[in-house]
Amino acid sequence: MNKRIQLKDIGRKDYKETWGYQEALFKEILDIKIKNRREAAGLSTPNYFLFVEHPHVYTLGKSGDISNLLLSEEQLKEKEATFYKINRGGDITYHGPGQIVGYPILDLDNFFTDIHKYLRFLEEMVILTLAEYDINATRSEGETGVWIDVGTPFARKICAMGVRASRWVTMHGFALNINANLGYFDHIIPCGIKDKTVTSLQVELGVDHVNVDEVKEKLLKHFKTLFEAEFVKQKTEI
Repeated sequence: MNKRIQLKDIGRKDYKETWGYQEALFKEILDIKIKNRREAAGLSTPNYFLFVEHPHVYTLGKSGDISNLLLSEEQLKEKEATFYKINRGGDITYHGPGQIVGYPILDLDNFFTDIHKYLRFLEEMVILTLAEYDINATRSEGETGVWIDVGTPFARKICAMGVRASRWVTMHGFALNINANLGYFDHIIPCGIKDKTVTSLQVELGVDHVNVDEVKEKLLKHFKTLFEAEFVKQKTEI
C-alpha cells in the first residue's frame, strides 16, 4: 500500500479548471487500478491532496435541488459568481475567497475501503483543527460536515463536505470557512438545510483575519495522523 500523498497548494484557481484537473488525477489512478486488475501489473497507485481557493462559485451536487439556488443567471453575474452542477454527493454549497478548499484524491485501497469512515475522518480532521483554536465543533447526526452548537437554536455550519468515489478512488472534498464573506451564503439554502446558518473561523474567534496557512498546517497534521499518511510537496502549477 502506498500511503505517500502528493500535496499541491494551487492557490486561487477557477472552479471548472480545478474540477478538470481533479478529473485527470482521478482518471490516472483509476486507469492504473484497471491495468492492475486486467494484467496483474502490480503498479502502485498515487494519492493527491489539493488545496485551492476559488473565486465566487456555487456548486450543486448530483442529488441536489436547483431551487436551493436563490439567484437568477443575471443576479449571478452581478455577484461575479458562477454556478455548476457537479458529480459529487450533497446539495448546494458556496466556495469563495477566504475559504480553504481541500480535495483529497486518494486510492482508499492504500488506506481503508470504507467511505463512511473516510468522511468521518475528514470531519475529525476539521474538528481537531478547530479544537486548537478552542472551538468545540462537532458532527450533526444525519448531516455531513462540521458544526458548532449542534442541538441549540444557534447551530451553524463551519465546514461543508461532498465527495465522489469510484473503485475506492475519491475526489472533491471539504470547504472550511476561514475569512469568507458569509453574505454569499444568503443566496442559497446551504446544503438544502433551511433552519441552520453558516459561520467562519474569523467570526467565531472575533478577529479581523485568521492566518490561512497556519490553519492548513494544522489540517495536514491531523490528516496525516488519522490516515497514517506521509505528505510530499509538489509543484503547484496545473
